[in-house]
Amino acid sequence: MSAVLGFLGGYILPYILILSLLVFIHELGHYLAGRLSGIRVLAFSVGFGPELVGFTDGHGTRWKVSAIPLGGYVRFFGDADAASMPDGSAIADLSEAEKAQTLNGAKLWKRAVTVAAGPIANFLLAIVIFAVMFGTMGKPVSDPVVADLKQGSAAEAAGIERGDVLIALDGRRIETFDDVVRYITMRPEVPVTVTVRRGEQQLDFGIVPKRAINTDRFGNSMEVGQIGIITDQKASNFRIVELSPLQAVWEGIRQTGHIVTGTFDYIGNMFAGRMNADQLGGPVRVVQASGEMATLGIIALLNLAAVLSVSLGLLNLMPVPVLDGGHLVLYAIEAVRGRPMGQGAQEVAFRIGLAMILSLMVFATWNDISRLIG
Repeated sequence: MSAVLGFLGGYILPYILILSLLVFIHELGHYLAGRLSGIRVLAFSVGFGPELVGFTDGHGTRWKVSAIPLGGYVRFFGDADAASMPDGSAIADLSEAEKAQTLNGAKLWKRAVTVAAGPIANFLLAIVIFAVMFGTMGKPVSDPVVADLKQGSAAEAAGIERGDVLIALDGRRIETFDDVVRYITMRPEVPVTVTVRRGEQQLDFGIVPKRAINTDRFGNSMEVGQIGIITDQKASNFRIVELSPLQAVWEGIRQTGHIVTGTFDYIGNMFAGRMNADQLGGPVRVVQASGEMATLGIIALLNLAAVLSVSLGLLNLMPVPVLDGGHLVLYAIEAVRGRPMGQGAQEVAFRIGLAMILSLMVFATWNDISRLIG
């Protein structure tokens, strides 16, 4: 019994708290944009399935928490389901004034803003979390100085020496050692031009990062690129830089941008065969990560929430019907054609999109289970 309670408190509770926050912010973006656009909102749900608890506000919106904590939805007037598939037969019987209060009957730009507001809210949440963290704790900074080299590493073979200062990667200026790690990690077996400053000289080295496996303190492994450069606090002049509120916000934006570009780098590597798709995680992995980060404290948990918030925003922008990105694609087609796709075509697109999302969830969950039993 104590083991069950420990699992619920150590893993399930942090997972539910994080996911509920991310889902609430995402759906709040849809809700606020829809309300400001004059679209009626019938339901706002955190979770799917049967309602556990809820209330109806003065605008007729049912706010509720539902039984299955795997997402949420905002249902607008005129929607056939939680995926905002328009209910054509019901909308046809409405007056023009009533049709304007439906998502499908609103002006195209209002629909696009309402749909895009969910992912945007997730990006904003991540920026806020990172900004608060940078503003209260400062920014850890290490100069990109080579303190040592791993024996037999790609950097050693290329001619990098102790004391070299890295100043650019593929022509892109770098400022900190974190910039080096972030860039090299996502480029296993991809040639990189490393520019260093050695005394008064500026030298370029062509290096191919080796594929390696990084394992964290919890035993989770990830494929990365490595060139074998080692630094330490003394050589890199490690320090904590205090930031003004504006600087903290800018760093929050930059950190969010790093997650976005890192995600696209991983997807590109996956399709190029340089990284395995088995690193994709699903609900089980999120539960595990939530529990692990909870053991490290509130800061680690907030950092995970910010990363997952960006991931949720990007996932929903995938150009797949039933997701926000799929809706935006349909709206773009409507803008080009001058009229929306037919009801039948939209229904087919939504069914295909649902099948794609379910397949992705099954694949990610299989990865999770394989990782746990492997």
